[in-house]
Order: sequence, then C-alpha cells, then structure tokens
Amino acid sequence: MTNLKKFDVILGILCLLSLFVLSQPAQAERVKDIATIAGVRNNQLIGYGIVVGLDGSGDQTTQTPFTIQSIISMLSNLGVTLPPGTNLQLKNVAAVMVTATLPPFARTGQQIDITVSSMGNAKSLRGGTLVLTPLKGADGGIYAMAQGNVLVSGAGASAGGSRAVVNHLSVGRIAGGATVEREVPMLLGQGEYVYFDLNSTDFGTMQKLVEAINRMAPGSASAADGRQVRVKAPVNANERVAFVGRIENLELTPMQMAAKVIVNGRTGSVVMNQAVMLENCAIAHGNLSVTVNAENAISQPNPLSGGQTAGTTNAQIDIKQESGGLVNLRSAANLADVVKALNAIGANPQDLIAILQAMKSSGALRAELEVI
Repeated sequence: MTNLKKFDVILGILCLLSLFVLSQPAQAERVKDIATIAGVRNNQLIGYGIVVGLDGSGDQTTQTPFTIQSIISMLSNLGVTLPPGTNLQLKNVAAVMVTATLPPFARTGQQIDITVSSMGNAKSLRGGTLVLTPLKGADGGIYAMAQGNVLVSGAGASAGGSRAVVNHLSVGRIAGGATVEREVPMLLGQGEYVYFDLNSTDFGTMQKLVEAINRMAPGSASAADGRQVRVKAPVNANERVAFVGRIENLELTPMQMAAKVIVNGRTGSVVMNQAVMLENCAIAHGNLSVTVNAENAISQPNPLSGGQTAGTTNAQIDIKQESGGLVNLRSAANLADVVKALNAIGANPQDLIAILQAMKSSGALRAELEVI
C-alpha cells in the first residue's frame, strides 16, 4: 500500500471518529444541578474568638493588643480579676475569626462545620482549642455557638533560622463545631407557587425546563423570564415537599452555552468552551530580548600624575529580535481544531493572552473574551 493510500485510510478513520463524537447526544442533567429554589438559601455567620492551648505558636501579644484585651475580658466574665497594670506575655493564645455557613431549614440543636482563621501573627493553630464563640448573622443576631478542637491539615518546623511549612497552618476547621441556637424563617415558595431559578440565564434551557415540568404536571409551569420559572404547587406542606422533590430529579439536556474564553491575567490560565470558533486570520509572533552585561574595572592613574584610583563599570547592552514568521490560522469550528491552531503559534500562556485579545478585536475570535 502506498503512502498516499495509507494517508487516505487514516484520514477516513479520523473523519469517522469525529462524526461519531459529534453524533453523541449531550449529557442530560437533573433540575437540581442547573437550578435552585428561590428563597431557599444559605446564610453566612461570623464571630470573633480565642484559640487557647497552642504550643508556643500563638500571637505575639506586644504586637496584637486586641488578643490581650480579649483574654482580660474573657477572664473578667469568668470571675477572674487581674490587678491593674498587669502585663500579660502570652504565647499559647491566638485571636481568630470564626466563619460558618448556616444551611437552609437548619433547626435548633443541629451542628454545622466552622472555619477558624488567625487574625494576628500566630505561627500555627495546630493543637489549639476554640473557646465558646457566638456566631452572628448580617442582622447582628446570634444564630450559633462555636467551640471545639481545631484541626489543621498541615505541619511545620523551624530551627537555626530555617523554617519548613507544609500546607497552611494559620487556618483550621472544626467538623460540627457550632450548634445552631436560632432558626432562620424560610418559606418553600410563595402562596400556591414555587419559583425555580436557573444558575445562569438561558432562554433555550428555560423552555426545556418548562416543558419537562409540564410533562410531569400539565399546565403547572410557566416562564417568568430567561432565568425564573413559576410552578403551581400543592398547598399542603407534605405534598409540596414531595412535588418539589420530583421536579428536582427531572432530567433535561441544557442548551449549549454561549462561546466564551476565560483568561486569568495573573496566572496565565486560558480556558475555553466547546462553542468557541476561529475565522481565517494571520498572526505574527516574535520575542524581543534585552541583555545587559556589566563589568567592573579599576582605573589606575599614572605615577606622579596626582590622580586617584577609581572604580568604573563598563556596561554592554545587547538587543535581539527573534524572528516571528507570519502564521496562517484556518477557520476552526470545534474545540480540538481551535486548540491545534493556537498551539501552532508557539506562544506561551502569557503571550497567548495578548494574541487572543488582538484576535477578538480583529473579529477572528468568535467568542466572548472575559479577563478575570
């Protein structure tokens, strides 16, 4: 078999594979994965507390006076009065911020996880214990009380001026470290209706969602806009919960997302979705390098000249422009072709960001370019 025939066979196989991939149906998703129930939401809690029992890795109290004030206040509430002018030098105490997420329909007595983060200059929270800390909501009310042993998933050691650290030592978690003390009133819908909000606005997906709900309960769903659907649900609480549960487990195939390229200018990351397309364009890419070499020398005057010995620096600057040939990129309609075309440029991620911006300005990049 000649090379030409082999190439034709390989090309045919690749075409069949591409047709097979394109013919695969899109993956169906459950309603609970693409939409949320309006009004059913988390609430953030925050509190200020003290971690004790550290092995000499706490705050340097001379630089964090609020730690000392917190300790004095806590001891006062426990009936311990310190003499005026007492200068506390503590090494096993750290001031921390405690954060938690109160889930919807949380009831009094349930436990939630909390995150404990150092506020001062503590070296580590490993082995510490968070003392009783009230957690407040946005309205200033106390919704939970936190206490427990802090778990830090890291390790560190220092000796002779050297220090080695694995993971982050100034943040830890306590599983079930807070107990809910106050419930947040939350209604499942308004009146006879329950509202579902898509995670992202899409009129096509909204139409499919309405059709899927109406197949289960004819005439119950109607779209308010491209993001929210109104569903007529039973008034009885038990029946409503069962009805919403059936809707959440309905499966539908969302519409393809709009073409988008996400660029992170700080890390050089570039991410694009399947809908990105390229038009025919030509790109020239080259690098400019500047090299500066400095040599130190001693200038010695002639004998009896009355001059002084002086140091001099001889600098040599070399500028090189690497050849950047004009690269012709053909139009690409799928993600694999787009990636192959961009790799043909031979640019690193940072250079690729500038190239993508230029391609977007010229109209060659058929996608929304978002820089984060």
